[in-house]
Amino acid sequence: MLYREMGTTGEQVSILGFGCMRLPTLGSYDQIDKEKTTLLLDYALQQGINYLDTAYPYHGISNSQGGESEVFLGEYLAENDCFDDIYLATKLPTWLLEKPEDMDNFLNEQLQRLQTEQIDFYLLHSLKEKRWSHLEDLGVLEFLDSATADGRIKYTGFSSHDETHFFKEVVDAYHWDLCQIQYNYLDENIQAGREGLEYAADKGMGVVIMEPLKGGILANYVPPEVQEIWDHAPVNRKPAEWALRYLWDRPEISVVLSGMNNREQLVENLIAAEDGLPHSLSREENEIMEEVKKAYSDKIMVECSACGYCIPCPNGVNIPQCFSYLNQAAMLNDISNVQMQYYFMVSDTERASNCRECGICQEMCTQKLPIMEMLKEVKKTLGN
Repeated sequence: MLYREMGTTGEQVSILGFGCMRLPTLGSYDQIDKEKTTLLLDYALQQGINYLDTAYPYHGISNSQGGESEVFLGEYLAENDCFDDIYLATKLPTWLLEKPEDMDNFLNEQLQRLQTEQIDFYLLHSLKEKRWSHLEDLGVLEFLDSATADGRIKYTGFSSHDETHFFKEVVDAYHWDLCQIQYNYLDENIQAGREGLEYAADKGMGVVIMEPLKGGILANYVPPEVQEIWDHAPVNRKPAEWALRYLWDRPEISVVLSGMNNREQLVENLIAAEDGLPHSLSREENEIMEEVKKAYSDKIMVECSACGYCIPCPNGVNIPQCFSYLNQAAMLNDISNVQMQYYFMVSDTERASNCRECGICQEMCTQKLPIMEMLKEVKKTLGN
């Protein structure tokens, strides 16, 4: 296993991290298959993985209740007495914070669930611009100072799926140790994106990558046009290995998380990690990656540059975001996964179904796109 420093913390973390949001289950998401998961974690730790990532709601029946992921990890780590051998990361459910005391209450509950006195990396979970001022008013940054000072957490961070400008605002708001962002070769220009990745790294922060395979899509739902490129590449790699190696090629990235829920996935990713050095892809290999990205981008349905001239919509539709998910559905062979992200990331008031065809957006569009017709396509493809 290869290791990299987590920002400027001095901590050496495995370049492949174990994401504990998609552990093997017994049929229901809130029922972890403890036997299978134990075998997976045993092997992962034996092979040198030392970064385990979980969160308060993982493997729960809803985002408002604590899930089983933290509970299982606490039992596993205590039983195997391996807290000193791993770095444990979990997250504060920011959307559930209503009063200042909620922050301490959640952290103390998580410490109990994880059966530890200190969490190595504690992140504010899924920060959003519309919630940020509320968190600041509650004193969330002062809470992090206090919890670090009293030893309940060692390092601080945050995760976010919001846009680049907000991501950079949060980076500048505190002396963070790390951030966690969605990033893969198709998502370099959405959410924090490459600009955010480089911005955080320049500030000395560790960068943890989530969704390196877009929830498995880049490995399991490969369009024929893309598969043909892989088949003619001079190096024989599976799609997942290409995607992971592309990320590890960037020195700014500390850890790439993978939600491995079977032995085959774990072994495949471990093999890929053996050569995951910075700047290890050749010029020809990088050119192949550009071909793959172009093959996907050629399937785009609407050439929206997200310039923002069409918003705010008088009816609240987030037009650029709706088009982003429409394009993802067109590029990928797994519309159901994109539909799930659309419903999770776009609020009811911002969806395409709120369009009243007033036409203001089309008058403002610098690219003269048929926005109203394309919003109908969003509704047809992704639902209301």
